[in-house]
Amino acid sequence: MTTSIAKFMRDLEQAWDTHQQALLRRRDLAAALASLATEPAVTHIPAMTGATGRQAVEHFYADQVLPHLPDDLELRRISRTVDRWRLVDETTVSFTHDRELPWLLPGAEPTFRRAEVLAIAVVGFDRTRIRSQRVLWDHATLAAQLGLGTATAPAATGPAR
Repeated sequence: MTTSIAKFMRDLEQAWDTHQQALLRRRDLAAALASLATEPAVTHIPAMTGATGRQAVEHFYADQVLPHLPDDLELRRISRTVDRWRLVDETTVSFTHDRELPWLLPGAEPTFRRAEVLAIAVVGFDRTRIRSQRVLWDHATLAAQLGLGTATAPAATGPAR
């Protein structure tokens, strides 16, 4: 790997870290949006929440995410893989379910229980701007820890088999 490619990959890591810190720690919408590409997309799986397009992502962050972040939200990275096109983070996320989380558990009332679950983020880039985020949550473990039934699981789509 050349020095310029290694530096570029570090720039991708920096862009993602800056975005996460702005959004999840400082709760600074403008700073979080500054790291995004012209037409970004965010998808949280299996809840299938998120948005596509700059204005829609801005509204998603402003209305669904920022006002609904638990006060004690904590992220601990387990591993990270990065290449010239994408970054993949494996992270343990812990929090107290002290408010509604429409971006993560649509329709679930707060249980006031503590949860710690695995999340995988696959982040795509357009140069050093974040183009896409696909975040996969361990929904079954999260629901079990919070004492939620299957009612909060996403509805199946498509024909029954």
